[in-house]
Amino acid sequence: MLLSTLKRGAIALLLTGCAATNPSPAPDFTSYVVLGEYGAAVARVLIDAPACPAIVINQHSQPMQLRAPAQTIALRATPSAPADSKPAEFPLLTCETPLPAGTTSASVLGRALPLPKAEPQRIVVIGDTGCRLQKSSNSWQACNDSQQYPFATTAAQAAAWKPDLVIHVGDYHYRENACPDGNAGCAGSPWGYGWDAWDADFFAPGARLLDAAPWIMARGNHENCLRGGQGYWRFLDPRPLLKGRDCNAAADDDVGNYSDPYAVPISQATQLLVLDTANTTWKGLKPGDIGYARYQDLYRKMAALSQQAPNNLAIAHHPLLGMGADRKADGSIVLLPGDAGLQAAMGSVNPQYFPPAVQALLSGHVHLWQQTSFSSGHPSQFIAGFAGTSEDIVPLPERLPPGVTPAPGAVVEHFSSWVDGFGFMTMERRGAQQWHVEVHDLQGTIRNRCELDGRRSRCEVAQVK
Repeated sequence: MLLSTLKRGAIALLLTGCAATNPSPAPDFTSYVVLGEYGAAVARVLIDAPACPAIVINQHSQPMQLRAPAQTIALRATPSAPADSKPAEFPLLTCETPLPAGTTSASVLGRALPLPKAEPQRIVVIGDTGCRLQKSSNSWQACNDSQQYPFATTAAQAAAWKPDLVIHVGDYHYRENACPDGNAGCAGSPWGYGWDAWDADFFAPGARLLDAAPWIMARGNHENCLRGGQGYWRFLDPRPLLKGRDCNAAADDDVGNYSDPYAVPISQATQLLVLDTANTTWKGLKPGDIGYARYQDLYRKMAALSQQAPNNLAIAHHPLLGMGADRKADGSIVLLPGDAGLQAAMGSVNPQYFPPAVQALLSGHVHLWQQTSFSSGHPSQFIAGFAGTSEDIVPLPERLPPGVTPAPGAVVEHFSSWVDGFGFMTMERRGAQQWHVEVHDLQGTIRNRCELDGRRSRCEVAQVK
């Protein structure tokens, strides 16, 4: 809700450092830190105020820069229900300031910001966190029920684990359409692609985890230009916000739907490679499609980045090397392979899909937890799309049937999954190529433990019950 003119005036005094006879309390605002290219940290503040606040870095105050003004973006039709679309309202400023290397303290309006560590040892991995309200699929998650939409609990438990870094593998925004009349589970929920839905889906429930550590914000298909892309570019992407890449105009979508990969070093020998796969399609891509050429280019740039370090973990919303499941009308179950669009485009450059220095892929998109390892030299696949969105409930087998594979040429050696359970994944460094992985439920209980060594991984439990 917009602040009144009177309250805005009081905040203006606070932001400029002027004294007031009866000073008003500091305004509500959202703050967080995102990591971008080469590990550069950017402090962000979202605030309903006449100007960006000051940030105090190493006890020195300076003004924050305006990334995006308060504005209403012209109507773009919602793909899931065009007749129910509305303009996207962003009634607050997005402010930012790069945090220099060596920053030892940073705060905004008295609130301390989490600072990056040169070599993070404890990493939380989450994904698919929003509350699903979608007319086209008749999906109406009970956003008002913390058991059926538990992202706030997930975030609080993950924060209590005290991570050094948080990786979100994409799909933050799910509240696309208005809750139907008479549905108490989601009654009163905001919807659409403006700030109110973004706040309800991500910033408010994720607040404790946003305060706990810096984040890497990968982009999912729910953040392509036809959906929540405007909010993604405005709030989450670590790079400068450029006109034409902001998803505000449909004519620019061929630019706004794609972006280059970037590397985030997390030690002298290891880096994270963040890939934007927002506009791929499970139906597949073929030569001549714009996505085919863009994801070929994505592979080549990822391969070049991977040569900067001997060990790499790739982050992409869509799992090229993971499995899903669906139930047919007759009740039978069909197993679904990894994303066909990326497999076609990236596989045309390298049949292994990833360069040799990439040891694992961290993904979401499938609403469950999963681990897959291969005897064919492919990197391990971990899926952590189980943090809040309505879970996939069609069961996966404890072992994949002979010949079943998530991708052409990939031979599955070890497979583990957890279907229909909410939680988060953690990774702890054990060596240059070794990571200890744990799967946590909403009570913080560890439900599975895995070891990643080089490109191969194995878990204690094949199927979490």
